[in-house]
Amino acid sequence: MSAPAPRSGELIHGINVTPLVDVVLVLLIVLMVTASYTVSRALPLELPKASTGESNAKSPLAISVDAAGALYLDGKVLTTEELRQQVRGRASKDTSAVIAADGATEHRAVVGVIDLLRREGVTRFAINVASEDLAP
Repeated sequence: MSAPAPRSGELIHGINVTPLVDVVLVLLIVLMVTASYTVSRALPLELPKASTGESNAKSPLAISVDAAGALYLDGKVLTTEELRQQVRGRASKDTSAVIAADGATEHRAVVGVIDLLRREGVTRFAINVASEDLAP
């Protein structure tokens, strides 16, 4: 039942917050659903598990190394020289990179990517891992 309309000069004794709560809950549901569809630019790889990690507010270079050692930048396969040129073109003093390497990747492939990044002036990078808390 709705409250009677106030007459002119009368004080409002209560505010109906039900519509506000409905709108806020709908917005919360929309936010939760869309957040789960956030697309990662890295390839879907079987990442090694780790209990620590960092996130970066800026959009870092997403470099992936698959089990065969193939290199990807933002999901596109590249040779080592093409990757070097792309990194050189996008590198600045604030540039960072996230390296996602398959668990079966040879260590030398990951070290090669790190060395390539350092040569091109990208000294802020992280290794992407899957959280142990989310592992089945």
